Amino acid sequence: MARKAKYLPRPGVIITTKSEPVKKLTFFALFLLPMALTAQKSVDLDRFRFSVQYRSLPKMKIDSTYRTYHVEVEGTRLMQSFLQNMSPEKSVLLEGWRKLPQDGHLAVRIRLGDLIPESVSVKERIETIKNRNGQVTGTRIYYRQEVIYTFDASASISDYKGMHVMDQELADRGYKQVYQSPEFAIRGIAEGYFVLNSLAVTKELYQDCVNRSVRYLSERITDNFGFSEETANDFMWIVDSRKHPEYSAHRQAFQQMNEVLFNMSASTPIEGAREQLKPVIDYFEKIKKKYTSTSKHDRKIRYASYFNLAVLYYYLDDPQAMMKEANGLALNDFDARDAKGFEATATWLKNLFQQTNIYTRHFQVNTAAFKGPFEKEDVTVK
Repeated sequence: MARKAKYLPRPGVIITTKSEPVKKLTFFALFLLPMALTAQKSVDLDRFRFSVQYRSLPKMKIDSTYRTYHVEVEGTRLMQSFLQNMSPEKSVLLEGWRKLPQDGHLAVRIRLGDLIPESVSVKERIETIKNRNGQVTGTRIYYRQEVIYTFDASASISDYKGMHVMDQELADRGYKQVYQSPEFAIRGIAEGYFVLNSLAVTKELYQDCVNRSVRYLSERITDNFGFSEETANDFMWIVDSRKHPEYSAHRQAFQQMNEVLFNMSASTPIEGAREQLKPVIDYFEKIKKKYTSTSKHDRKIRYASYFNLAVLYYYLDDPQAMMKEANGLALNDFDARDAKGFEATATWLKNLFQQTNIYTRHFQVNTAAFKGPFEKEDVTVK
């Protein structure tokens, strides 16, 4: 190809020759034309990944004026001593809400059950001894004690008016957990390990169970009622064929989009982002009109435009525009399975906005400004 390239005229250069050289140039032009057309008809797409931040919205419908909560913890008499140095109520976090010592809009009541050992056994581990030549010369036996135990915990959430909101199971006795002691060379030491260290081991296991339950509760109530900051890692389809005429423009559009989305935070209003992304949106819209045939090449590159715009509108909090791209993706008839996923996501986002009466996932949250139902508003006399 390097030798043939020297016969092709540079753009803007007029070449005048005698009849024979003209025939040669015509021959090479006719020879290269099918190759150029073939390059136009094939396109490779590659996944280009990006990150974007937004704020989650509550999954459960609740009074939108509720923004404070408090936590109460109830343990059993048997486990009470193990709770003395713990404050699980302080670890319960409902993101985007203000925690009060008492009298919040929501009351989160945690019930912690007993940690109960159900069975104790001794397990063996045999280790082979080898000499320098790799030959087995003997064995060693190590013993450890295994204790199967269970734990249960639950939480009940109600509002300050006494209305029940939800119940959440945090730990179930159907889940059998296993504690393994250190290993010992003497079986008798392993057999008596749990009895001799029962208080210390039980305290460690109980506190671990409580901490895991509290973390899980925080995740669940934040998912249902909270406004956490989320970071999504997603991708778009970008032309990866160097000879394709859209190779550079596709990359440039993605780079511009990536910079805008990367600089978006959960607390930053989204209004300016769409204006900054208008050139990217216009470019992908232009691709749809530029490659209009039913060939596989044109349907594939249009697919990238529909796909990329659907993803972009999702992060711009525009489910209606996202649904439009999903419909276009289905009609484009190239890997139309993605259309159903986009349609479902757009419908979910639209319903979430309507349910919460919040139509953006980018806004500031000032928890210090939230007042409990029995707190008085600050009054400033001018």
